Amino acid sequence: MEKHIFTPLSDEIVSNLKAGDYVYLSGTIYTARDAAHKRIYEAMQRGEEIPLELMNNIIYYLGPSPAREGQVIGSAGPTTSSRMDKYTPLLLENGLKGMIGKGKRSQEVIDSMHKNHAVYFAAIGGAGALLSKCIKKSEIIAYDDLGTEAVRKLEVENLPVIVVIDSNKKNMYEEALKG
Repeated sequence: MEKHIFTPLSDEIVSNLKAGDYVYLSGTIYTARDAAHKRIYEAMQRGEEIPLELMNNIIYYLGPSPAREGQVIGSAGPTTSSRMDKYTPLLLENGLKGMIGKGKRSQEVIDSMHKNHAVYFAAIGGAGALLSKCIKKSEIIAYDDLGTEAVRKLEVENLPVIVVIDSNKKNMYEEALKG
């Protein structure tokens, strides 16, 4: 089913998203990859403030290429999500409602998504140039020293993603294996 949703995500929106849904996201989302996740996780463990609001928000596992002249952002394809699995349950426990990436997630992450009522979206790997056209604004908000892995606040319009794992643990990857 095709759905158009706006961020931030509410529990009602998350409840209505089912594995296999085609979704067009609009609104504010954040980016963070491996190095940024590590810093955020460690800051949270020390009880420090983090540079983004997790509550009801989405993190896109993205490290874009540099923007060409006249562009908001460079190629914006997803990175492999499992590299963030160590850090994800803590972020979900603190209000994160959605993640965008590619590839499988650990059982610990899937269980935490169910417990914390969150959803995992996949963006199409290899389509970064096309996905970048849906990004209308990009602003580095933290960890500038990480270069492409800095945390960014993005404004997106109709970013195409697929619900791969919903809040009820229905997992398209597992369903596909069953045939």
